[in-house]
Amino acid sequence: MKRRTCLFAMLWIVSTGSPAMAADVPAIAAAADLKFALPEVAARFTKDTGRQLKVSYGSSGNFAQQIEQGAPFELFLSADEGFVFRLAAQGRTRDRGTLYAIGRLVLFAPHGSPMPADSQLKGLQAAVAQVQIKRFAIANPDHAPYGRAARSVLRRSGLWSALEPKLVLGENASQATQFVASGACQGGIIPLSLSRAPEVARLGQFALIPAESHADEPLRQRMVLMKSAGETARAFYDYLQTPVAREVLVRYGFVLPVEDSRKDAL
Repeated sequence: MKRRTCLFAMLWIVSTGSPAMAADVPAIAAAADLKFALPEVAARFTKDTGRQLKVSYGSSGNFAQQIEQGAPFELFLSADEGFVFRLAAQGRTRDRGTLYAIGRLVLFAPHGSPMPADSQLKGLQAAVAQVQIKRFAIANPDHAPYGRAARSVLRRSGLWSALEPKLVLGENASQATQFVASGACQGGIIPLSLSRAPEVARLGQFALIPAESHADEPLRQRMVLMKSAGETARAFYDYLQTPVAREVLVRYGFVLPVEDSRKDAL
């Protein structure tokens, strides 16, 4: 009986790699703007290493609050490095993390919108003046970094007061993208990384907004390991800094930190 039990245990270890690896499936909190890029990176990581991940997407501010309340995330990829610094100051992280990308914004106009998409928001200004914009989507500035950056753009362009009553706020950047891409809104300001996904790009047109338009709300995206991080979370953290992962991020419109000085080259 003991020989059969030992044989079963050996076969199980061979089939899964090891009991520890089978159980080590870390919970990862990722900013909503990574919804399309990160699954591709995660799939490559799993293929290369055999290790599985459990990734949740949402607003960085909400995730930071959940971690403060004890949520068992092992790795946090924030769209705003300020949330990482806050958690680090509380002693919840291994260190202050790594800057993994710079995010960008676009003005998105769904098909049929009275507003053409242009980088200087001239079309939006004209549509607002002609009272053609009934609903305009951005992420909620209260907890979503892309929402705060969008608000900064609208304030700088002099459109915030006119559009504030017409805003449809997404819980996160991904939901804001759904609102505008579906045609429920006549326009919106959303992440470049989401607008580049084929399933979104085919639903409208978009124009890259200059980073200087929200210089007071830079989208400096930082990731950090929690003190509870296990081997798989640490391995994925390292993998995200490899050329394979960085190529995927660039393809979705993120600017790599070393390329920050060329942020309008995309």
